[in-house]
Amino acid sequence: MTAAPGYAPGRTLPLRVEIVRQFKRRRTLAMFALLLALPWVLVIAFQFGPQPSGQQPGVRMSDLATAGGLNFAAFALSVSANFLLVVAVALFCGDTVSSEANWSSLRYLLAAPVPRDRLLRQKLIVALGYSAAAVICLPLMALLAGTLAFGWDDIQVPGTGETIPALDVLPRFGIVIGYALVSQLVVAALAFLLSTVTDSPLGAVGGAVGLWIVSTILQAVEALGALREFLPTFWNTAWLDALAPEIDWGGMAKGASISITYAAILVAVAFRLFRRKDVVS
Repeated sequence: MTAAPGYAPGRTLPLRVEIVRQFKRRRTLAMFALLLALPWVLVIAFQFGPQPSGQQPGVRMSDLATAGGLNFAAFALSVSANFLLVVAVALFCGDTVSSEANWSSLRYLLAAPVPRDRLLRQKLIVALGYSAAAVICLPLMALLAGTLAFGWDDIQVPGTGETIPALDVLPRFGIVIGYALVSQLVVAALAFLLSTVTDSPLGAVGGAVGLWIVSTILQAVEALGALREFLPTFWNTAWLDALAPEIDWGGMAKGASISITYAAILVAVAFRLFRRKDVVS
């Protein structure tokens, strides 16, 4: 069978079309609005909430949040990385294919025809792009909000209270955001896999978030011993090592390798299952 004149598989479903389609979704605009508003809500909470007594120097991240813009940005990332950012990434990656199936438009996309692998690849690239934007925009907005509200000052290290010059920490903040992106790859890949096997966007998003919560619970079970280190959530806060006086790369290296390995396996399974999926039934 010969292809129709002018048909080029590599030109089907251009990235710019998928980017615009996803951007116009109300859930995209609502999620970014929430992420950009959260730092300002935290600023208001600190401004009007009770202030520390000052009897003892604060060593918890929450105690140091008002010490400057960098401290505030680190605090905002710490309180959002384990749930809000997980939900955002799961939403962008879990809704991308399952929503098409739910709207019954998936079969028409494939009948266009868009090759299955290309359809998945284009949607995954766009979903990862929006997920990365979500993870990046929150700490950057927190840095802006914290600097305007609490000033630009040297960062104080949680736990020890040591002070590191702000200009020395600023490049490390890029490492922090980069590691936060890598640690969310597991959520993205898991949500994407579930999105290819169900026509319920809520099921794909909720399934990914639910499994992440289960992993967080298992992480607290000390009886598991060293097995906990293989859980995707175990190294989720290893980015704090980048803010120490001397950067410790060990935890971040282990966390990144586990996250990338799990993500690669889950994405490979998603492609394999979708190639055999019956989209007509």
